[in-house]
Amino acid sequence: MLLQDKVAIITGSGRGIGAAVARAFALHGAKVVITDIDEAPAAEVASAVREMGGDALHLRCDVTRDADIEELLGQTVHTFGGLDILVNNAGYTWDAMLHKMSDEQWDAMLAVHLTAPFRITRAAVPYMRDAAKKEQEAGGQPKARKIINVSSTSGTRGNVGQANYSAAKAGVIGLTKTLAKEWGMFNIQVNAVAFGYIETRLTQSDSHGDFTERDGKRVKLGIPDHLRQMAQIAIPMGRAGTVEEAAGPLVFLASPLSNYVSGQVIEVTGGM
Repeated sequence: MLLQDKVAIITGSGRGIGAAVARAFALHGAKVVITDIDEAPAAEVASAVREMGGDALHLRCDVTRDADIEELLGQTVHTFGGLDILVNNAGYTWDAMLHKMSDEQWDAMLAVHLTAPFRITRAAVPYMRDAAKKEQEAGGQPKARKIINVSSTSGTRGNVGQANYSAAKAGVIGLTKTLAKEWGMFNIQVNAVAFGYIETRLTQSDSHGDFTERDGKRVKLGIPDHLRQMAQIAIPMGRAGTVEEAAGPLVFLASPLSNYVSGQVIEVTGGM
């Protein structure tokens, strides 16, 4: 029970990696706040957590909207009394070659993958940085708190057709390393996980016809089959990772096992 009674927000946790992280955290004793831009999947994950004996709150949250961020932090603290772990995971892809990429595509990726983590972390200041400062002023060592930002190998290495996504995911690494320096004195560890090829609806075959909707516009999800095959060839383990395997490093980074690990980027790639 590495996370017993810790309060954790995981954005974008109604599906995929975020949902797996929420379940893994709950298995280790955390009280989890599950968010998604669509309420139904968030409610399903919260129900599953409760069925296995965990404690969960679910909220509809568009991380690009300040009012939703304020509601997320307010409801978390009202329900569970504080915040120990913040996982900035929410996001999606909207790919195009650069010469065909619109301003809308560029702005959308920076908004959800870089600006949103900045704004959510800033909104968490009273419950993380300021709370730790009060613990210091009372003469004690502040308890360890954790911020984990989800990046991608597109951010550490670049990827064809993803100039917008890659730039945003590279940016969140800079944010991570800077915040580790600014908040380290308050015993807050800030790290990032850069995922390679994990089986989610973002990396499934685009022939499935799945999509996400933003501001009334449908954005197609998935990648062509030939690119999926090429990705697997580049992985020494010969396969994509599962969402459960993706969640493991986040359990480590959220736990006391990583109390002296900060400012790091862990690539989860199957050896790629």
